[in-house]
Amino acid sequence: MCLSIPSKIVEIDEDNMATVDTMGIKRQVSLDLMPDVVDIGDYILIHVGFAMNKIDEAEALQSLEVYKEMLEAMEEEERRQVIEEDDNCDARGEG
Repeated sequence: MCLSIPSKIVEIDEDNMATVDTMGIKRQVSLDLMPDVVDIGDYILIHVGFAMNKIDEAEALQSLEVYKEMLEAMEEEERRQVIEEDDNCDARGEG
């Protein structure tokens, strides 16, 4: 399954390329397949390097919060696994 994280357009150049910010990571995407007109500050969804559609800012921010919660939960799960594995180690450090 492919998840598309809302990305904010921070720059648009004359070659129809945009610089977007995806949860703090900046990257270049093509606007060639965009059915809608977009501007700096708009949120878009991307697939394989192409902006595919514009997303409402409120919806984008809500989605980003869910992604942040998922990432935090994943990190917490990793911490829990380390603790559980540590509890199962014998005195020689072997599980």
